[in-house]
Amino acid sequence: MALAIDLALQDMKTIVVERHETIQQVPKGQNLTARTGEHFRRWGVTDAIRAASPIPRSYGSGGVATYGNYLSDYHYEWFNRARIVDYYAATNERLPQYRTEEVLRTRAAETGKITLMRGWSFQSLEQHDHGVAVDITMTQGDDTQTISAPFLVGCDGARSPVREAAGITQTVDPHDRLMALLVFNSRQLDERLAIYGDKAIFNAISPDMNGYWQFLGRVDLEGNWFFHAPVPPGTTRENFNFQQLLNNAVGAEIDVDFSYVGFWDLRLSLADTYRQGHVFIAGDAAHSHPPYGGYGINTGFEDARNLAWKLAACHSGWGGERLLDSYTAERHPVFASTRDDFIVKSILEDRDFVDSYHPERDLTAFETAWNQRASGDDSLVTQYLPHYQGSPIICGETGAVSGATGRHEFAARAGHHLAPRPLPDEQDLWNMLGPGFTLLDLTGNTDFQQRFDAATKPRGIPLKILDLAGAGLLETYGADAILVRPDNFIAWAGSTDDCDAVAIIDKAIGT
Repeated sequence: MALAIDLALQDMKTIVVERHETIQQVPKGQNLTARTGEHFRRWGVTDAIRAASPIPRSYGSGGVATYGNYLSDYHYEWFNRARIVDYYAATNERLPQYRTEEVLRTRAAETGKITLMRGWSFQSLEQHDHGVAVDITMTQGDDTQTISAPFLVGCDGARSPVREAAGITQTVDPHDRLMALLVFNSRQLDERLAIYGDKAIFNAISPDMNGYWQFLGRVDLEGNWFFHAPVPPGTTRENFNFQQLLNNAVGAEIDVDFSYVGFWDLRLSLADTYRQGHVFIAGDAAHSHPPYGGYGINTGFEDARNLAWKLAACHSGWGGERLLDSYTAERHPVFASTRDDFIVKSILEDRDFVDSYHPERDLTAFETAWNQRASGDDSLVTQYLPHYQGSPIICGETGAVSGATGRHEFAARAGHHLAPRPLPDEQDLWNMLGPGFTLLDLTGNTDFQQRFDAATKPRGIPLKILDLAGAGLLETYGADAILVRPDNFIAWAGSTDDCDAVAIIDKAIGT
């Protein structure tokens, strides 16, 4: 839905084929980052998202990590995304994915450019010189249709039929763990965890779980919760005591009224490419992982922002021949780094901790190690910084590598997200950015501006030029000028003297 909305805002019509008749009411994809908040601004849904959230903003974005169970004496604040909010033009949000989807569907209908076909399923595809033909069938019927379009994007989940039909292979890292997802209501759990104040997520690091998370989260303030945890192979709803599993995780008996019990296999998968001809994949179809850290839905939204402007550019005729391939070149290494440097690393570090330290074996050593975690366990937030430094369409440093690790800065760095700064008269820089490329000139060099205007206007490349001389941004950004892409990443930053505007633009659009 997000991809369709972004394309609609760039005057492209789309058809969204959705196999379900109704939105699935399983709470997932709840922990939305400040960067995703920037996407909401782009799509015009910020107020609607905030109104749809069932959890007050007083609960913030952080949670609690505990040792053993949720009522343990050993605990600390964990995963507080508010630590980096100053580097973004929006704030964190928290709401179930089904509420986000409701908002996006409403926005999609408002555009007048999106056809939503509910209750239809993908069957097959056939590529030709100018696009792709897609056969679909009714999910609960026999009717079929064929749809032709210049592009097809499979946003159809970890077991993506579109990916399979396109012949896109993937690399899978199975952890051979069966996980349970429980959705339930418990007023006693609300009362028990009130000791931590306004917190929405909890992670119990248990010696029995071999480094895997027991992850608990609020759905709302009405006593509704979701819970992920490893369970033995062969577990079913009928042969396992989920009440006891929750009691053990909490550290006390609680009342539980289950509304959903499901299972999923813990594995990490990454498609070897995100494109095959006219066919693309995004979201879980391109990369999947356990629901650790809220990376899934946020990464999928970033896929949409990255791909949308490139599809629109090529459909409009100003995108270069290498632009569509840059989707894989930019997004693939970001998820590979997310997988290795955050998700897998977190599992291995927790496993090493519970193997090495135990309060009953050596209390002093355990408490020393636990306190070290408590004082420095913010890397999941502060060091998570997706960037495209090594992108073939970024004018950056030779030999740079794209990934998801880094240090948040206000300085303008090629391949990095533009961190917004205040302007005089309380103007909002984000509201001033154009829908295409935006050139920020911090020096007022009219000759420089004219060179970029001449490099773009005759070719139909959308460029908005902002003369920000005197805005006090030179020292902050550390560059005379910054070329910002439609997805808010920096294509180039440097001096206004003697720069080759044509060469910079050519590279930025994949010529």
